[in-house]
Amino acid sequence: MFTVEQHVRGKWACRQCETLTQAQVPAQVIDKGIPTAGLLAHVMVAKFADHLPLYRQEKIFGRAVLAIARSTLVQWVGQTGVRLQPLVDALRKAVLKQGVIHADETPVQMLAPGEKKPIGPTSGPTAARRFRH
Repeated sequence: MFTVEQHVRGKWACRQCETLTQAQVPAQVIDKGIPTAGLLAHVMVAKFADHLPLYRQEKIFGRAVLAIARSTLVQWVGQTGVRLQPLVDALRKAVLKQGVIHADETPVQMLAPGEKKPIGPTSGPTAARRFRH
């Protein structure tokens, strides 16, 4: 399911001026970070689209022999969110230009770590509309 990506950076030396040149590091979502964009996307989709909490993702990674602490996953989610903020701002601007906005705000119950019963709101779905004046 998971693979290791290895980047080989070449080094070149000039015999005349003895200058050492090395290839650039590939751009990453998290500077000097270990996770690739694919792994970060996997964590974000699992958390926000699939409603899979980070403590469960931590266990799933553990079964795949990847020891990724929950605190690390939290940092990755936060840093990825910061990097995605320009996209969020552009999407918000495009949505708010519309005359009517429909939203599904159905509450989602969640299971707290170690608990057997879900916690959270149990009310029915709501809808939001915004009209231009």
